[in-house]
Amino acid sequence: METKEFLIYLLVMAGSTYLIRAIPFAAIRKKIKNTFINSFLYYIPYTVLAAMTFPSALYATGNIISASVGLAAAILVSLKNKNLTLVAVTACVAVFLTELLLQLL
Repeated sequence: METKEFLIYLLVMAGSTYLIRAIPFAAIRKKIKNTFINSFLYYIPYTVLAAMTFPSALYATGNIISASVGLAAAILVSLKNKNLTLVAVTACVAVFLTELLLQLL
């Protein structure tokens, strides 16, 4: 790819990314009072994070079974309000033990 072509692509992507973020600030001047829209905007970051993380968690190990076991273990530990380190360690141990069990079978 030539440098000129790359710079054109870069400018188009930078412009479109900037516009997506700048248009709401320019269009909305006063505080949003609608409770539905406020709750919708409140949950957007969590939804996007889940949509990006969930597929990766299922294909992280190369084995759907061990990945599912690790994901389930992480969900169960996190539902008990444990810290992030414990959740990650539990998921890793669950994946490791599942992989060992699958190798023995």
